[in-house]
Parts: sequence; C-alpha cells; structure tokens
Amino acid sequence: MSLSQSATPSLTSPPASNESPSKAELLAIAAGLFAMYLPTYMTLDASIWKIVGQGHGPVMLALTLWLIWQRLPAFVGLATPPAPLSGGVLLALGLLLYVVGRSQDILFMDVASQMFVLTALVLLYKGWPGWRIMWFPIFFILFIIPIPGSIVDQVTAPLKSAVSYVAEAILYKLNYPIGRSGVTLTIGPYQLLVADACAGLNSIFALEAIGVFYLSVVGHTSRLRNIVLAMLILPISFVSNVTRVIALVLITYYFGDEVGQGFVHSFAGILLFMLATALTIGTDTVLGLFIRDKAEPQDRQDALQPKVTS
Repeated sequence: MSLSQSATPSLTSPPASNESPSKAELLAIAAGLFAMYLPTYMTLDASIWKIVGQGHGPVMLALTLWLIWQRLPAFVGLATPPAPLSGGVLLALGLLLYVVGRSQDILFMDVASQMFVLTALVLLYKGWPGWRIMWFPIFFILFIIPIPGSIVDQVTAPLKSAVSYVAEAILYKLNYPIGRSGVTLTIGPYQLLVADACAGLNSIFALEAIGVFYLSVVGHTSRLRNIVLAMLILPISFVSNVTRVIALVLITYYFGDEVGQGFVHSFAGILLFMLATALTIGTDTVLGLFIRDKAEPQDRQDALQPKVTS
C-alpha cells in the first residue's frame, strides 16, 4: 500500500503567515489614521450627526470598527504578495480626495477618502487576497458618508409622499378620521407634517445599513438567499417607516400633540430600528423555509485529506 497526499493544503491548516503588518506597524497605521481623520469626525459630530435623522452615524462608525477588528487576525495571518501599483494609485487618489475635501470643506469627499486610503493600505500589505477579507468593512464606510443635500432633497420628497399616502390609506381603511394634503396628515383636530427624519432618504439609508450588517453577521452560504434578502431590505425599510408614521399619528390622536411630539417621538426612532431588525430577521426566517443554506464544506475538506491507495 502507498500513501498519496493531495497537493492542495487542507482547509483545516491555515497558510503560513509572514505576520505583516506587525503590531508596531498596526499601531502606527492606526495612530496615523486617527490623527488624519479625527478632525473629520469632529466636524461630523458638530454638524451632520446633530441633525434629526442623522444620529445613526456614530453607530455606523462603531460597526465599521468592529467589522475591521473581527477580520484583522485573518488579514494579518495571510501570506500573499502585495499589489504596490494598485495600492499606490488608490492611495494617491484617496489622499487627493482628503486634501480637496478637507481644504474646501466638502465633507462628502473628506469622509469618502477613507474607502480609498484603507483599500490602498490593504493592497500595499496583502494584495487582492487581503482585500477580499477586508472588502466588507471598507464597503460599510459608505453608510458613514453624508449624502449630498441635493440628492437628499430630490429623493426624500417622493419617499415622504409615498409614506404619507400609504399611512393615510391604511388608517382610512381602519375608519379613522384622517385626511392628507401632500405630506401633511390631518386626524381629528391635529395636523402632522411627515418630516424628513420620519421618511426621508437618510432614514432609509440607515435602515439599509442595518440590513446589510445583518447579512454579514449571519453569513448565509446560499447566494440566492443572500440576494433575495438584500433585495427585500428596501421594502422592509419602507414598511418600517410607514409603521413609525402610523404609530405617531395614533399616539397624537389618542394622547394629544404634546405626547406625540415629545419623548415618544424621539423613542419612535429607536422603535424604527428595532422594528426593521425584527422584520429582517423574520423575513430571513421565512426565506430559510424555502431556500436552504448550502451544506458546510465538509466534503471539500474530506476530499483534501490524505488518500490511501493500494
């Protein structure tokens, strides 16, 4: 009998690591990025993040850092050649965006430059295999970037109209004395304006981020299930906004304007995210009944084990 070993390494044994970047290099990179982007986030905190409906920014930042931290050991342990040309070009582009955005007070470019700078650093150390490990945390920075006001205004108006229309139609079917004029809902003696924070683009954008983060955490192996759930995130976000508006209208109708526009109005924002998360999990559970995840790659591991031949 002879023992033959497959040339492909087993999945259970990780590739040899060159342990680069070292801990000292990581600390130096982190310190450099901190010094570089601290003024950016101070500006965000003093302006954009204080606007009603934009308070999700710090949460998105915390989630991004957590995603990077989770993938860092696999990234450091990867033994792959760098991609200096691609990394150098992207680093130059990222620094250019940063300088222009910072000097001209264009916050959109300032924050967006992080995606290019981080991608460049990844490529300069580990090449494209390293980017495949870190692409999602870098992509998630997209949800931190403030959307230009011109885009927000163009998209928010039809979104608010749609949410107002659906909310009014549902409450009318339930025999509530409600009317609508544009994005203003009238119920009993009260008039409520559907604001940007309740149904605007920024609200939808934040809910999209929660859905995308959920997809990353659950890590389904079925591509079809991931695609279908990703497509349903937008309708789930819309339904969550409609539910929030209906809740505020009913609270105002039964308990008065002071209650509806006070603490309950602020708490409705938290309720919105809770509802969107619950709907996402529920939708994913239903999809699981029809679309099964692929089996764990145990068969592939078995195929890579040493084989005994006679």
